[in-house]
Amino acid sequence: MHTALNTKLGSLPDDTRVYCGHEYTVANLKFASSIEPDNAAVQEKLQWAERERAAGRFTVPSTIGDEKRFNPFMCVGDKTLQGKLGVKDEVAAMAKLRELKNAFKA
Repeated sequence: MHTALNTKLGSLPDDTRVYCGHEYTVANLKFASSIEPDNAAVQEKLQWAERERAAGRFTVPSTIGDEKRFNPFMCVGDKTLQGKLGVKDEVAAMAKLRELKNAFKA
């Protein structure tokens, strides 16, 4: 998962558009906020996404650059995030995030 997301997709130009198959933006940003409550990019994007959905609009596409700012799965190389998760490398951070996301209730 780390290689596919961060090595392959993360190496694409930041303006590359990302289209997901389902409308998960609000739920994903709520999870991101639980992991990084002080990340202003997460908070801003969550507020925007909630407004868009309340108005009946979609929140996709995103861009690789945006995802790098607010998607914790694309921030697993960040030592501060690794410390919060109690791990010491990117793969362990990815595994811990996946475990937390699987158990997350918004």
